Amino acid sequence: MALVQYLTKIQFDFGALQLLGEELTALELRRPLLVTDAGLVKLGLAQRALDALPAGIEVTVFDGTPENPTEAAVNAALQRYAEAGCDSVIALGGGSSIDLGKGVALMATHRPPLTDYAAILGGVERITRAVAPLIAIPTTAGTGSEVGRGAVITLEDGRKLGFLSPYLIPRVAICDPELTLGLPPLLTAATGMDAVTHCIETYLSPRDNPVAEAIALDGLRRATRHIRRAIADGQDREARREMLWAATMGGLTFQKGLGAVHAMSHPLGGIQEPRLHHGTLNAVILPAVLRFNAGHVGAKYDAVAEAMGLPPGSDLAEAIETLNRDIGLPASLKEMGVPSQVLPAMVEGALLDHSHATNPRPATRADYEALFTQAYG
Repeated sequence: MALVQYLTKIQFDFGALQLLGEELTALELRRPLLVTDAGLVKLGLAQRALDALPAGIEVTVFDGTPENPTEAAVNAALQRYAEAGCDSVIALGGGSSIDLGKGVALMATHRPPLTDYAAILGGVERITRAVAPLIAIPTTAGTGSEVGRGAVITLEDGRKLGFLSPYLIPRVAICDPELTLGLPPLLTAATGMDAVTHCIETYLSPRDNPVAEAIALDGLRRATRHIRRAIADGQDREARREMLWAATMGGLTFQKGLGAVHAMSHPLGGIQEPRLHHGTLNAVILPAVLRFNAGHVGAKYDAVAEAMGLPPGSDLAEAIETLNRDIGLPASLKEMGVPSQVLPAMVEGALLDHSHATNPRPATRADYEALFTQAYG
């Protein structure tokens, strides 16, 4: 069993879920709210988490996590939290459940409205260490939210905004690759490319953090060498373990910030119809942004190519397009069903997104218009 402490405590390995009760006890928590979704309840994964708890732990379950976390879901879970007198949150699921759990942990201890804590509205300084204790248990290998400092939540007015603070980092991340065995191929591909994008974007961010950059490159190396295997065989334990490490490593590098890919995918994720998967959006948008940033990152593209097992000077955008095609992901936003008429609003959303500030090449409104056009296909 590997115990890693970087930003937070991580319990990582097959069978790590069995440590959930021990971690709650260590934090002196007895009445957690389990935030998950109905699908994981149906699959029995929520029950596996409950079975890992000792007697005396009083758990309240909220299984209403939507595909993308919303302010309405935060309020619904918060009401359950208050009614049961909960003292903490266990977030079990993909990035949506974990981000929703962060929203609940925040608002359980901070005055409403939620909007006050959005990063682009000056909310970073308003988030205090009073955030309720949170334990995160990922069941997909993509977002890295289990170790990340942020959550992305769609507000009642339709804006999809980021909430950032070191106090939103879960107290403990329990990363058990067993929970990812058997994930469907398309979900494996989409979440896997989310991890790939995180590692690439954080590495290319202009902020100076060599530790995070080393982690990002190693995560990218693990992801690109194992994603095809994980898709081909959902029971490949080594591939699943490596993909979960890649996702977690991507999350550990968020301290450097992301870039234009996420500035574009966040507003797209707020569209009500069609509902768009965040990881798939990142995969589709990444090639256009790589072409845009070329020549503005020094020698970093060669390091990315090496991590991906490519020769120096390789066309990274073309390599990502090939990878997307190989693993069955769409080639364009148009293929995903994005209506062309929403693109002007998406440009505005990208300019306002917190990830916009850390793209290695500053992007203007005209740049985003061109990027969305390229990604649209």
